[in-house]
Amino acid sequence: MTNLKITDKFKDSLYPILTFLAIIIVWQAVVEIKDIPQYILPTPIDIIKVFITDYQNLFDNTLVTLYETILGFILALLVALTLGIIMDFVSVIRKCLYPILVVSQTIPTITIAPLLIIWFGFEALPKILMVALTCFFPILISFVDGLENIDKDYLNLFKTMKSSKLQTFIHLKLPMSIDKLFSGIKISVTYMVVAATVAEWLGGTKGLGVYMVRAKSAYALDKVFASTIIVVVLSLIFVGLVNIAKKIIIKHK
Repeated sequence: MTNLKITDKFKDSLYPILTFLAIIIVWQAVVEIKDIPQYILPTPIDIIKVFITDYQNLFDNTLVTLYETILGFILALLVALTLGIIMDFVSVIRKCLYPILVVSQTIPTITIAPLLIIWFGFEALPKILMVALTCFFPILISFVDGLENIDKDYLNLFKTMKSSKLQTFIHLKLPMSIDKLFSGIKISVTYMVVAATVAEWLGGTKGLGVYMVRAKSAYALDKVFASTIIVVVLSLIFVGLVNIAKKIIIKHK
């Protein structure tokens, strides 16, 4: 039975892989047959060559973006968890802030990036704040929703056992909100590398966003595609790490 499940999963994974390979082959063939200039549309082979010829430059800029991304995410996670706990313990704060936070999610963070650059300059800080803002709202809203949507029967049970608010939070609310919390974290990590890149694009001296802008200005679209691939791969890696962390924590909670 287990072998059948593994075989089915392997077959299911083949479909997107084969589709992706077919797109790559068609892309390469069309560009070569139509003799499309590289500054309009590079071939997949041209893009692969960038990873070899410009490896060091890509690597250095990727490290800068990773630094901004990870720091921004950690900041968002710490602030979101702290504020979420405060909102759970103090209902007045929750009633005041929750509607504002929900509405704030509708504001495109890309509109905030120019302001951050004007206020904090062209160094790492505005990029870190951009990532933090992008991650903060999904994590906090999901966490607060998870704490709010606890089964009333469980809450009544803890009340009959005369548990304190802190005991109820530690032994009931927090463990049962983990799934919702990770849903918010997963949404955040999907967009956080993009957020850092966009902030770099609008104003910066280093990073994948700056690399993209310079490549675009030089009509080196092969480099633009290469840096875009790195952003996608990093996002997928972070999503994978979140899934692994979720399985480990839920298994041991």
